[in-house]
Order: sequence, then C-alpha cells, then structure tokens
Amino acid sequence: MITPTRTSSLTFSEITPGSGLKAALSRPPADALAKINFSGLRGRGGAGFPTSLKWELADKSPGQKKYVICNADEGEPGTFKDRVILADFADLVFEGMTIAAYCISAQEGIVYLRAEYTYLRPHLEEVLEQRREKNLLGNKIGGQDGFDFDIHVRMGSGSYVCGEETALIESLEGQRGEPRNRPPFPIDTGYLGNPTTVNNVETFAWAACILSQGSDWFKKLGTEKSTGHKLFSVSGDCQLPGVYDLPLGITIDELLDQVGGQDAKAVQVGGAAGQCVPRHEFHRAIAYEDIPTGGSIIVFGPHRDMLRVAANFLEFFIDESCGQCTPCREGAPKLLEGIEMLQRGECSMEHLQELYSLGQTMQLASKCGLGQTAPNTFLSIVDHFRDEILGRTAPA
Repeated sequence: MITPTRTSSLTFSEITPGSGLKAALSRPPADALAKINFSGLRGRGGAGFPTSLKWELADKSPGQKKYVICNADEGEPGTFKDRVILADFADLVFEGMTIAAYCISAQEGIVYLRAEYTYLRPHLEEVLEQRREKNLLGNKIGGQDGFDFDIHVRMGSGSYVCGEETALIESLEGQRGEPRNRPPFPIDTGYLGNPTTVNNVETFAWAACILSQGSDWFKKLGTEKSTGHKLFSVSGDCQLPGVYDLPLGITIDELLDQVGGQDAKAVQVGGAAGQCVPRHEFHRAIAYEDIPTGGSIIVFGPHRDMLRVAANFLEFFIDESCGQCTPCREGAPKLLEGIEMLQRGECSMEHLQELYSLGQTMQLASKCGLGQTAPNTFLSIVDHFRDEILGRTAPA
C-alpha cells in the first residue's frame, strides 16, 4: 500500500537545502540541464511541458538579459499545495530558480505571489535574505565568476487568469492581466521583451531535489511518461483531506483509498479547469498520458448535486474571465443559463445538444486556458450524469 505523506513529511523535507545548487555548480550548465532532461521532469502546474526543453529554448534564445519567473499565483479552486511548499520549503523553490538561472544564464528572478498569500511574503523575504548571506544569491554565487543572480517577490492582484504565463507577464509589466497571442512565446519574448522561463512553484522545488539526489532517484517512481512524485491537494467529501505526496500513475481508486473517499460518485481532477471523473472510471491513472492535473483533487460524495457542481464552477469562470475573447465571454454565461434551465426542468434535449456543441466550440476557439477549460465540467456531467440532470421538475 502507498503511504500518503503530508506537510512536514513530504519528500522535500528529506533534501538538504543548498545541496542541489552545489551539485549544479560543480559541473557546466549544460550538464545540469542534461540531468533535468534525463529525469523526465515535466511542469507541475498542470500543462506538463518538459522542464528541460523550456530551459534549453530559453538558453538558446538571444538576449543580453534573461529572467526566471516562479508562478506562485495558485488560483485554481481546490489547489493549496504550493502554499504548503512556500511556507515550509521556500529554500528549495529559490534553489530551483537559481539552478534554472545557471542553466539559461539569467540575471534576475521574480516570484509572482498570489495576492491572497500576502501573509507569506515576510517569510519569503527572510529566506531570500538568508540565502544572500550564504552567497546562494547575489554576485558570484558559490564563488562562480560571472554567475550573478538575485530574486525578488512581486504581488499579484487576485486575478485567476494571471495564472496563465503570458497574462502573468503582462501583469508584471504593469499592464492589464490578459493572455498574449502566441507566438511569440516567453522563452524568446517574455518579461520586458526578454527571454524568460516561467515555471510553477512545485516544478522548481523538484528541480532542486533532482540535482541533489540524481535523475535516477526521481525516475524510480511514476510512469515512463510521467516520472517522479506529485503533490496533490485533496479536499471535498473525504475523511482525510490534505496535501499528499504520491507517485504519478496512481489510480483514482488508489488515491481515494488513501484519503477515505471510497464512497465518492465523482472526482474532479485538476480543479475547476480539470475533468469530472465518474465512479466507473476510477481505474484511470493520474498521469500526463491519462488524466493530467496541476494537483487539485476534489471528492464528491453520493449526496452531491452534480448540476450544482457545474453551476458553481461556471459562476467562478464567469467572474474570472478577462472578457477579451467572445467564446469565453459569451459562452460561459450561456452554459450557466442552460444549467439553470435544467434545474427548473425547462431544458429540451435539442437545446441541451446545442449547449454541448457550444461547450466544444469554447474548448477550440477560446484564446487561453480559462475559456478552453471552463466547459469541461459541464461536458463531463452531460456525458456521465445525464440520468441525474434530466427530467427535473420546477420547484413548487
């Protein structure tokens, strides 16, 4: 049986701060990058882009100044594992950023911290100052001539869409937080027009662990395409909510056994933007090749009204949409209107099919991940809980 670990007993607690950076500086940057590549580390924010490839592209991009940005805008509903990492293992996050800077020859790092995590800022500033005193940040880091890199913290403004890397960069530049058209990508035209790598809090922490413990240590768990451990924020109708450190490839059934959610009728994997998985699919694996996630696991017990679940998520997306593109701006309210019609027993099968087609159009035509994923839960519920949502009568 896989044993869950939470807070202080996470794998990160076994890593000596500074050991990863020391190992990186003992070899050329290309060798450190190769170690990340061999580990198979993929972005832990949800998209799963290979970390080494992102760093390699930033390294090869021409530019006199380069940036490393840590996306600490943990705004996905049901996700709270980055908060734990920042509170208990900030050293590893900053170390991973410094290793990234060494690999791509960056001079400046920025932590884009979620507005609701303002209370963490004094702690983060204290850890940064301690690292400067130990020559782990600043000029000639670790005695390496020419390796000058420092990190500072910038606050977000509470906008969900700024979790998208180009909207985050717009916000950092003092603009309205809206996604950019891509290409160009941040790795060649990022912050202030310079090559920039943007990675998630957890990704940087694992990068430091990999340099400290080795690629084989990381690859021994997980799957061939989804190597290593992943932190999961588990909440909802279960007996043991919390932050769990488990290997990728674990099935939903196995995870539910660990958290005391065996009677669940559905699990939302990936937060509001993820997939709503019904009981008959609990054999599926949480991995990039099956059901990917940034870390949020929300358990729905047998008493939950799935229409109310879908309405709750859509209300969130309507509130958080930047309104820039029509599919998202107009589509999400139409889907919510359809859910309210279903709740009143007034939605015909023909109209339900039109709403379903609208959701698919939003997935294809929306400009950024918010609009592309906003209809996910609605579509999943129509697919898997049709008997529950149809045939309702208007309340007396």
